[in-house]
Amino acid sequence: MRLFIAILPDDNLRSELIRLQKKMQNGGISGNYTDASNLHLTLAYIGEYPDTETVMEAIESVDFEPFDITLEGYGSFKKIWWCGIRESEELNDCAAQLRRALFERNIPYDPKAFFPHITLLRKTDAPLPALDVQPLSMTVSRISLMWSHRTEKGLQYTELDAVEVTEH
Repeated sequence: MRLFIAILPDDNLRSELIRLQKKMQNGGISGNYTDASNLHLTLAYIGEYPDTETVMEAIESVDFEPFDITLEGYGSFKKIWWCGIRESEELNDCAAQLRRALFERNIPYDPKAFFPHITLLRKTDAPLPALDVQPLSMTVSRISLMWSHRTEKGLQYTELDAVEVTEH
């Protein structure tokens, strides 16, 4: 199973991300737009790994408290366009703790530096347009284990399990 750990946007953030995608589409920008149901912020990409129980043990071992994330800016990695997430010590710490917990259990993950973003569009050759990203925030109270799989409609991300984040 192709797995990753993510934060799923609440309805408010999802609406803003969809608004940005529609603005790009209305501007004639073509490419593979991320389906609204697939929008997410990846904390750790695991890739092919068969043992979801051990991954959930890793997630559950991390001591989280609710924290806020805020949309901020946008950019691209070559042919991939994304909406940024404001720099946050709590978010960076969350990703670092998760990755450490995976490492301690010998669960492989992509070691690239954590760069918080939500992918909006893939495979585009258009120049990056001017976008007015609204600095909307949400409180993160859930960390999700996600499964990436192909369907007849294309790539689908399915939440397999999640850990609720509570205050101490």
